[in-house]
Formats: sequence, C-alpha cells, structure tokens
Amino acid sequence: MSKISFKPGTMIYPLPAVMVSCGETPEEYNILTIGWVGTICSEPPMCYISVRKSRHSHEIISRTKSFVINLTTKELAKATDWCGVKSGRDFDKFKEMKLTPIKASVVNAPMIMESPLNIECEVVEIKELGSHDMFIAKVVNINADEKLINPKTNSFELEKANLLAYSHGKYYTIGEKLGFFGYSVQKKKKKK
Repeated sequence: MSKISFKPGTMIYPLPAVMVSCGETPEEYNILTIGWVGTICSEPPMCYISVRKSRHSHEIISRTKSFVINLTTKELAKATDWCGVKSGRDFDKFKEMKLTPIKASVVNAPMIMESPLNIECEVVEIKELGSHDMFIAKVVNINADEKLINPKTNSFELEKANLLAYSHGKYYTIGEKLGFFGYSVQKKKKKK
C-alpha cells in the first residue's frame, strides 16, 4: 500500500452531525449544524463545539453561555443540512424545518423535540482559536427519547436511533455493529 501526502487539514472522520440549539426567547431561538463537536472529559462530563465567529449562533451562545446538542438521525438529515447552510439572521429555522422547540430542563435554551437525544450544556470557557472559537461546556442534563432506553438495564440503545454521521462533505447513517468496548479481550465462557 502506498501513501500520498496532502497539505494539513481536518481529516478526522467520521464525525457526528449535530444540530445545536440556542437562544433565551422564542424570538431568538436558533439552530446551528455542527461537525466540530466532541467529548472532552467524562468526570465531570464535558464536551465542546467549535463555531465560526461570523455565525449568528456565536453571539447568542457567547452571551447566554448555554446551548443544547441535539443528535440527528436519518429522518433529520435534510433539516440538519438546511440548518447548516442557512443563517438564523434570515430564517426561523424551527419554523422552516417544521421542528419543535421545547424548553430544556436545566439550561436556558430550546431543545429539538424530534431529536432522539438532547445534551444540555453550560459554557465554562470560550477558547479563541483560528477560524473557530471552541465553546467548552459542562454537560448538565441529558434528555432521551424513552424508546431508546432499555428498561431492563436502564441503558441507552442509541443504535435504534439511526444516527447521522458526517464524513468529508457527505452524510451517512451508522453501519453494522462490529463489536463492543472490550470485546477483543473478553474471556471466552467455558462450556459446562
């Protein structure tokens, strides 16, 4: 196998394609599609989103210090893309995409009802980078569609959500399960 060298770039794919909702009042509610998103820490639970300074949501999140990460699905693919290419300065994205804003449980921002999982976040630091600013946040609450909770184990079964991923300019659904964390070192059960 041979390799070809390219200039440095952001090629860590696939990424979650999420819709981030923000705003304190229905008049300023907005949705921003984000690919630069991820986990930073598990204890305490923390994550980040990176947003261009020119984006309408940048000012809202900088001021309110809160946002909601809404996971997206195959059914939400069109809305996810549309909310990423249109500006909240010009459109009411909830109305245009027929999405339902609902009040978050902890933060002062809306959640998207149609999303299977909503992650409420409080900004603890804004790190100025190059083209984007990174909003580092504490996860203060999770809201999940009850259909995704296994009542026997009280665990998430996100594979049932048909989640959306983003890779180099294209959207995909997540494919087949290949294993689970630790499966490569799990001891074989002895036959009785």
